[in-house]
Amino acid sequence: MSTGSNYGKSFTISTWGESHGEAVGVVIDGCPAGLDLSSEDVQIELNKRKPGKSIFSTPRKEDDKAHIISGVFEGKTTGTPISIIVYNNNQKSKDYSEIATYYRPGHADLTYDMKYGFRDYRGGGRSSGRETIGRVAGGAIAKKILSEINIKLTTYARTIGNISIDDNNFNENEIWNNDLCLPDKNRVEKVEKHLLDLIKNGNSCGGIIECKINNIPSGLGEPVFDRLDAELAKSVMSIGSIKGVEIGNGFTAASLTGLENNDFYNYSDDRLIKETNNAGGILGGISDGSQVILRAAVKPTPSIKSTQRTVNKDKNNIDINIKGRHDPIIVPRAVIVVESMVAITLVDMLFRNMNSKMDNIKKLYLD
Repeated sequence: MSTGSNYGKSFTISTWGESHGEAVGVVIDGCPAGLDLSSEDVQIELNKRKPGKSIFSTPRKEDDKAHIISGVFEGKTTGTPISIIVYNNNQKSKDYSEIATYYRPGHADLTYDMKYGFRDYRGGGRSSGRETIGRVAGGAIAKKILSEINIKLTTYARTIGNISIDDNNFNENEIWNNDLCLPDKNRVEKVEKHLLDLIKNGNSCGGIIECKINNIPSGLGEPVFDRLDAELAKSVMSIGSIKGVEIGNGFTAASLTGLENNDFYNYSDDRLIKETNNAGGILGGISDGSQVILRAAVKPTPSIKSTQRTVNKDKNNIDINIKGRHDPIIVPRAVIVVESMVAITLVDMLFRNMNSKMDNIKKLYLD
């Protein structure tokens, strides 16, 4: 029986571990031999999702130090499975002992009990955001592979609460220059004030993460069930806090006419040009070579200090105020998680596409 902890077909990740267990980690399979890789390469990415970096993330202090324990020798991948482990050093399981008897609104407590008849209530166990460490570690390797063929991902917070960035002030260098992953520095102070007000009132908010993929080749994606947009949506939707994914115009397309939504073509000096990119770089489930644009909707943090109504295992209606260490907003730390899952999906689809036509096979084995 599969427990749904694996993703990918040609380039795969399998995450493991619980929020308050001894460690969390990932096994990556399908990585080619000869890729330069060190623990520092993984650490750079893990530091982007590390807790305790600002007042807008959980105060849980963890080093999140990555240890590569297989699949790398003398600084290069060997072509065998790569195992990465990160030890949990700052568990406070007693903070969660109370929730063993009731179900937190917005969490997977109820559904885990319904499915298994048992759950690890310490921080949510497998449903905890800490599971994403394995995804980010796997994404670090995927991004190194993509960088070898000049595919670039740019991911950031587009909207936090009801405050969106101004595209006229977009600055890629600002994304990791503030605690909110906003590419518009003029919005940082306004968003910070909004979040501080929410924290003061024991509340939280969500937002939208946007990912742009540049230099992606055409032809990625299979025509029916394994379409590129479907695979991207599945991988990003598998992140616990994500409640919606759109490509290009996405849900906006539903209110447009065909004349407004279609991307027109023309030739300029024998080069095919798309006049617009409403499709977000994917048609018929296959990349067309233009920029791929993906957006993910992130729900508000469900663990809030405000009083909430719920029930306990004794079938009593109760009011609760959740204790523990929680992010008042998930969006900033989820940015690197979304980017990692997109990267993993792209590498998987790139590897699966290598046998799509005989020319590719001839180039590999005859040239």
